[in-house]
Amino acid sequence: MTQSVQPDSLVTLHYRMALPDGEELITTFGGNPATLRLGNGELAPTLEQCLNGLPVGERREFVLEPGAAFGPHNPQLLERVPLSAFPADAQPEEMSMIEFTGPEGAKYAGLVRQVRDGAAMVDFNHPLAGKAIRFEVEIIGIV
Repeated sequence: MTQSVQPDSLVTLHYRMALPDGEELITTFGGNPATLRLGNGELAPTLEQCLNGLPVGERREFVLEPGAAFGPHNPQLLERVPLSAFPADAQPEEMSMIEFTGPEGAKYAGLVRQVRDGAAMVDFNHPLAGKAIRFEVEIIGIV
């Protein structure tokens, strides 16, 4: 009887994420496989759903529509931050990632989209939010 991936499986797999034009974002093919526990946030829930039911040895490619893998781009997560709010030795630069600490101590990463008129426009969306993704997987083992 062949094992298949369940919602709480510990899975060893190779995976590749790419943009529809083929631009590779991340891959484990050609290197060490990844081992992930499904259901605990190591992989986006929509990507985990692609794995459910796949048997050991299966290799598949999925195309997720824009916004499906990492959610839609939310304009409310764009925030104008005055340059005076940044430390003098850490002024933001366009297209750089900056980490912020929230009121409860949680860390948030934001992408500086623009610096103009004494402020930085920071995007707190996931960098792949609103983009279509090609997700290729090969299930190596299930523990």
